[in-house]
Amino acid sequence: MGKGFYISKTVGVVGIVLGAGALVTIIALSVVYSQEKSKNNENEVKPTDAVTSAPTTAPSNEPWDQWRLPQTLSPQTYNVTLWPRLEPDPTGLYIFTGMSSVVFRCVEKTNLILIHSNKLNMTKQPTLMALGSKPAPIIESIVMHTKTQYMAIHLKDELTAGESYELYTEFVGELADDLGGFYRSEYNENGVKKVVATTQMQATDARKAFPCFDEPAMKAVFHITLYHDPATVALSNGVVIVDSTLVTRTTFAATEVMSTYLLAFIVSDFGFIEQNIDKLQIRIFARQEAINAGQGEYALIVTGPILKFFERYYNVSYPLPKSDQIALPDFNAGAMENWGLITYRETALLYDKEISSNGNKERIVTVIAHELAHQWFGNLVTLRWWNDLWLNEGFASYVEYLGAAEAEPDWNVKDLIVLNDVHRVFAIDALASSHPLSSKEEEIQKPEQISEVFDTISYSKGASVLRMLSDFLTEAVFTQGLQVKTLPSCAVDRNNNSLPKTVQEIMDRWVLQMGFPVVTIDTTTGQITQEHFLLDPETKPDRPSEFNYEWFVPISWTKNETTQPLYWLLNKNGELTWVLANINVTGYYRVNYDNDNWQRLLNVLQASRQSIPVINRAQLIDDAFNLAKAGIIETTLALRTTLFLNSETEYMPWEAALDNLDYFYLMFDRTEVYGHMQKYVGRQVKDLFDYFTRLTNWQDVPQGHTDQYNQINALRVACSTGNEDCKTLITNWFKQWMDNPNVNPIKANLRSTVYCSAIAAGGEEEWNFAWEQFQNATIASEKDKLRAAMACATEPWLLNRYLKYTLDPEKIRKQDATSTIINIASNVVGQPLAWDFVRANWEYIFKQYGGGSFSFSNLINGVTKRFSTQFELQQLIQFKDDNAHIGFGSGSLAIQQSIERTNANIKWIEKNQKAVLDWFKNPS
Repeated sequence: MGKGFYISKTVGVVGIVLGAGALVTIIALSVVYSQEKSKNNENEVKPTDAVTSAPTTAPSNEPWDQWRLPQTLSPQTYNVTLWPRLEPDPTGLYIFTGMSSVVFRCVEKTNLILIHSNKLNMTKQPTLMALGSKPAPIIESIVMHTKTQYMAIHLKDELTAGESYELYTEFVGELADDLGGFYRSEYNENGVKKVVATTQMQATDARKAFPCFDEPAMKAVFHITLYHDPATVALSNGVVIVDSTLVTRTTFAATEVMSTYLLAFIVSDFGFIEQNIDKLQIRIFARQEAINAGQGEYALIVTGPILKFFERYYNVSYPLPKSDQIALPDFNAGAMENWGLITYRETALLYDKEISSNGNKERIVTVIAHELAHQWFGNLVTLRWWNDLWLNEGFASYVEYLGAAEAEPDWNVKDLIVLNDVHRVFAIDALASSHPLSSKEEEIQKPEQISEVFDTISYSKGASVLRMLSDFLTEAVFTQGLQVKTLPSCAVDRNNNSLPKTVQEIMDRWVLQMGFPVVTIDTTTGQITQEHFLLDPETKPDRPSEFNYEWFVPISWTKNETTQPLYWLLNKNGELTWVLANINVTGYYRVNYDNDNWQRLLNVLQASRQSIPVINRAQLIDDAFNLAKAGIIETTLALRTTLFLNSETEYMPWEAALDNLDYFYLMFDRTEVYGHMQKYVGRQVKDLFDYFTRLTNWQDVPQGHTDQYNQINALRVACSTGNEDCKTLITNWFKQWMDNPNVNPIKANLRSTVYCSAIAAGGEEEWNFAWEQFQNATIASEKDKLRAAMACATEPWLLNRYLKYTLDPEKIRKQDATSTIINIASNVVGQPLAWDFVRANWEYIFKQYGGGSFSFSNLINGVTKRFSTQFELQQLIQFKDDNAHIGFGSGSLAIQQSIERTNANIKWIEKNQKAVLDWFKNPS
């Protein structure tokens, strides 16, 4: 039954009824749902009289009060028929109706069927049929448990172990705009409002679309049928096998055995482009206007090469007959790897060569590579439970760079993992409130706990640690291990230096304990030591570690510019002129040195920086600043690592410096340090600005991928530090555009910087112009640039008005509301306004924008990242206490992290403000 089309007697009869009288049947269900909905003050679907709700009682040890399904039943196949309405009913409600049957095998005898169902109204008593020789037990009662999201079906007698049964349900649900489960997305095209019915099941929202065993290990085969308007097209994981034209009914081929969270079904009037590669159908779907404008062509061009690369990488053919990718106007995540029907935000799939920037292009190719990597690692082979999500997302976050490099070999994109992932996650993993890559199953139970693990640790630390593993094993051995489904258990030390360790022995310490080490190298004694790196050394992790926070650390290093063999952490002796460790930052650790070696490295940076690889120039800056934040070295030593930048033209060192100096801006842009810091940074960036003036005259695009990024840095930093030539450029460009709104003279790469700088320097007229352009823009990446730039305004009343817009989905889409608030909070003028706004509207924000969404923790971190006073700390603690009854969902850990970060900021400023002020007055 794995690949063939299966239909039971029950569903067969129902299919005939639907074919003949679909309109009467489903309109009747619509009326039932609308009546139930109008009675519901909490906007949740109520059950029919045939199904009762569980009373609110204290948790018990009963199975329906547990968050995990019992292992008594195992699903085999589903037949799901759904009809989404793309027009509201007379009450203004959008709904979908459906029927579903699931065939399951009884593993252990039981008189209880527990199946997930959330916000679905059963319109008919569920029925149970036996598929073996014995009759099915009679259903005694059905109870809905809304807290744990179960439908509990109590049976008069027990199911027989080894026998198969079929459970049939009919239901109706709301096609809401909540971005989860089966939901609706809206957009305007040529003045006409359009509605899309689409899905986002990960992690626990398949149960909002139909009753199902909604756990990743509960794999089954799915048969999907969609009813829809003849003017629309239906898509799902499988290829279309039947497409009739009554109310149109589209039936899809059976899926492979798969998890519920990978299901997708969509009804829209989108257009598409396609190509076939070795009989594989590849299609890109989007709004017809976007397809007509050619915005899907880049995605179509790179998809084929990336798929072929991963076939070679895994040594497994792509397991499906088609690969559909679709760009949605409303989508909460960046993209979702649904098997054979990958869904994206428009900004992650659509590219316009005239308007989209180099950064937009890189995002598209890396996100596509990430999701295509999942078609094997995640979909074909799936995690058993969400506590090991890092294997899924960390792996895809690593190999996305490999796939992108295949599609764009001239970009040198693999190096950027250091900036985008390694340095990024260090900031979180250096907190005592961090968590291990792999948690215990019992720690990840509730839906909001599951959402919480979709964080930087799972994605970026997972990628960083796997990259380290691949490096010390060698990429060939790592890839071979994937292909044979196991990594070598023999010693992996390539230097035979008396530390033979298995992969498991080494990796357990990186996976099962949180954090990472700082490796200190004393070149005067030859001693190497390691210590758990904490941003605030006075804090202690809540989690005990059986490994006592010690790691097996692979040391790659140079001695007098000569690369040495890989070295596992141990003592060494010798005369060293200078030492540089962690070459190309392949290891997931920071490095500290004795003062003499730091001075030698600083001298090399000043005199002959090319002696140090570009990635390691960035590493020295990032390590030094973070070691200083932790109080391990002097802050002035870290600042001295930026002295050589006045002659540096490479992107990675500049980006590392600017990322770290941003922390100084956050801490000091309300103090006297700010003016002196601005002067210093302005002097350092002047030569870079002049370099790009000579190279491009600001009219040409640099040839190199990262040179394009550094051109943006030069313009942004020069303008923000008051460079008059830069300000003149930006003012003139924006004025030209305002004078002729139909012709934008600003180069695509430079638009984000120009828009922000011009709006910051302007007032209401500039802001309103940007708002008008935002409303009229038809390209998602352009809308994103304008939306972010409007947060750069310096008039408080403009920012307050903008904050209010985030509560109105007609103005700011729900998918963009939290990131807009974060953008406003990043503005020194907007930060207190955003903080007040979030506190005043927390209950609404929490309910509307996703206490369970993956990115919800970003909001809490974003509005509090500037906190550095006792008063702000007390406000944060009060906010936590005041809203405990509402909750924080997937942002719960972010609250604790923000408190910890604020405490560290307070201590750091008290210790460092005077020294920093003195240094910026006289840098040397």
